[in-house]
Amino acid sequence: MPPIKSVDDQRYVKALSHPLRVRILGILEEQPASPVELSQVLDATLGTISYHVRQLNDLGLLELVRETPRRGAIEHHYRAKPRPKSGGDAWESVSVVAKQAVIGAELQQTLEVAGRAAGVGGFDREHARMERLRLALDPKGVEQLSKAVAKLVDDAQKIQEAATKRLNGGKAGEPADTALVAMLFDAVGAPDTSAGRPEPTQKPRAPRRRNGS
Repeated sequence: MPPIKSVDDQRYVKALSHPLRVRILGILEEQPASPVELSQVLDATLGTISYHVRQLNDLGLLELVRETPRRGAIEHHYRAKPRPKSGGDAWESVSVVAKQAVIGAELQQTLEVAGRAAGVGGFDREHARMERLRLALDPKGVEQLSKAVAKLVDDAQKIQEAATKRLNGGKAGEPADTALVAMLFDAVGAPDTSAGRPEPTQKPRAPRRRNGS
């Protein structure tokens, strides 16, 4: 089966159409696991988890990393393959359904990862950052900010490659699991009062005129 290269691939949209498959993908992106281990983490039956793992594997989103003998059976451990990301030149042409599936899945996984980390001190150390800005930009400013975010992601990948070499060469200590989330979007919808902007004023509606009045 050819790999999924576009977020508009119907296999990808189908994979993200079930919330449990989204959670399975999120876990397997962080570390390999078997259906047995996933069922314990997600508090779901083994039969249900095995079904969704087979679906994800058939859709080409998983890879088998190892097999472990367990009580006369073989336990299969899977890892999520790199999947297409949102944004970029082709993002505007992606269907609305695909966009909603991708962004919904990304937000759900981000909230779960950040929530777990916050509960056990993941934001306590000095290097932790959590910034949220509400900006009013002209088209050139939006383009510049988009390029800055893309560069940040590229720099993070280069930092990861260099760290991997040091770790494999025994020149560094234990690896520290670290998460980076970057989002840039049009802030449409409800007003953001935390950004220091006033609530929009709404003129009161004129009372309806009754017949004969």
